[in-house]
Amino acid sequence: MQNEFKENAPTPTELERQDLQENLAALPAPRESFFTRGMNRLAQMGLGEAILRSSTNLFSILALAVALWLARSYFQQAPNQPSEASDPAEVPAAAVVDLNAVAALDNSIIVGIPRSAQLHTNIPTRPREEMITYTVQDGDTVFGIADKFGLEPQTILWGNYNTLQDDPHSLKPGQVLNILPLDGVYWQWLGGIPFGQWAQYYHVTAADIINLPGNHLDPNAVGDFENASIKAGTWLIIPHGQREFINWSAPLGVTRDNPASARVLGDGACEPVNGGAVGYGTYVYPTNDHYLSGFNFSEKTNHRGIDLAGNEGEGVYAVDAGVVVYSGWNNYGYGNMIMIDHGNGFQSLYAHLSAIYRGCGQSVGQGETIGAVGTTGRSSGPHLHFELMTATWKVNPWDYLPPP
Repeated sequence: MQNEFKENAPTPTELERQDLQENLAALPAPRESFFTRGMNRLAQMGLGEAILRSSTNLFSILALAVALWLARSYFQQAPNQPSEASDPAEVPAAAVVDLNAVAALDNSIIVGIPRSAQLHTNIPTRPREEMITYTVQDGDTVFGIADKFGLEPQTILWGNYNTLQDDPHSLKPGQVLNILPLDGVYWQWLGGIPFGQWAQYYHVTAADIINLPGNHLDPNAVGDFENASIKAGTWLIIPHGQREFINWSAPLGVTRDNPASARVLGDGACEPVNGGAVGYGTYVYPTNDHYLSGFNFSEKTNHRGIDLAGNEGEGVYAVDAGVVVYSGWNNYGYGNMIMIDHGNGFQSLYAHLSAIYRGCGQSVGQGETIGAVGTTGRSSGPHLHFELMTATWKVNPWDYLPPP
């Protein structure tokens, strides 16, 4: 019946549909809210996108603040207390702790911080205890060898007197040097005096020497350290010991009045001279080149002069006026050498000359040619070894020569 009613129901005519549309159009439009009107107005002003972006940022900040507040509240909550209704008898046996056993534990284990194993372990370098040897190479110097082994340069000389004779110019390729394990002196114990007294000469104690592992001495076997029973002829490392350099160079105080003090140097020694030229107290360079070509002034290596550059045969000049007090061969490594007494408390020395132009007793003027650059004596190449001294000390020539 219902289906039949629907099939027979009249359909709306075109006129009726038009009337319905007109009625709907006549209905009043829904009123916009205040918020909607405000947003439309802002959109018409071109601020809609900016308002949307600001609102999004504000919402994000509020959300972050709420999250932080919730997290803080969570972590500040007290741990849950056991229920009063809990029966102690229901606690598992494995959870029962023996307090006496805990007290017996090592505190270091309880409070220790676990640390993961390191795959690579850095083992600190241990100090060398034994003396080793080193073969001198081309280009080596006393300073360079010392730096290579972490030693002071004087230790290289003090450990090799029989090879270098306290003279850094004696260093030659192929020489085999003793390299001490630490700074000090290497010397032979010959006996004849108390061992403690011998040690004091090098500014150390007998115990310092005897207890050094590198000397391989048995402290129990030597007896009294001060009178130690050590076989004469034994070479010993004297740790941190010091000694005076054995003087191989020109003596001090070689003046025109007393030139005989230089006779120990060789045949170039002169006789006393009366009068003669006197220096001005100012100095000029003794060579054409004003820079080093070898060793610098160094008391640590017993090199109390400077090695100035020069080619074989170039002129060597008197740094100040004076009188020649030594002219000839030197037996201690200087080769052909001239010394000048300037008559004012200073003397100058010129070594390794290839030629000598002035002889004993002659007066020379400042800047006058007295010889030629060479490589005689203990020298590794053409240069001038130059020294400036007083009656009591050899001074650093750089302190008296003009700027280069």
